[in-house]
Amino acid sequence: MKIHIDIVNGLAEDEVLIRCGKVDDTIRRIHEYILEQASLSSKVTFYKENQEFYFPLDEVLFFETEGEHIYAHTANDAYRIRYRLYELETLLPGSFVRAAKSTIVNTEQVYSVTRSLTSSSLVQFFNSHKQVYVSRYYYREFRRRLNERSHYEK
Repeated sequence: MKIHIDIVNGLAEDEVLIRCGKVDDTIRRIHEYILEQASLSSKVTFYKENQEFYFPLDEVLFFETEGEHIYAHTANDAYRIRYRLYELETLLPGSFVRAAKSTIVNTEQVYSVTRSLTSSSLVQFFNSHKQVYVSRYYYREFRRRLNERSHYEK
């Protein structure tokens, strides 16, 4: 399979074209994934006081449970959302991974991880003072997702 990306300045909307000899399971999965990603940002609405916000998910550092509510944290703010963490796990793209019972982290925003063998590991984010902990239970999967991220960046 060949992959080709054309960057065209001034497009009103991104366009994805799939050329194939036949539609098999792989092509179907690619198509479903693209549709899911395209519609995902419209599925998550962020709330603060009496305002609704719509911004790309890649701006979210992490999602966290606080009492009865779930908050999406960006570098400078926190917004309430109307999903539960288990629902977010099925909706969010692969760059988001569970870090603790009450936290889902965007691995694309992770700046550093301070590992602790006896307790939770500290995660810090690019351009933010915010930090969260990865529990020992979720650390292995979190680390695997971080490694996947570094392979895609090369």
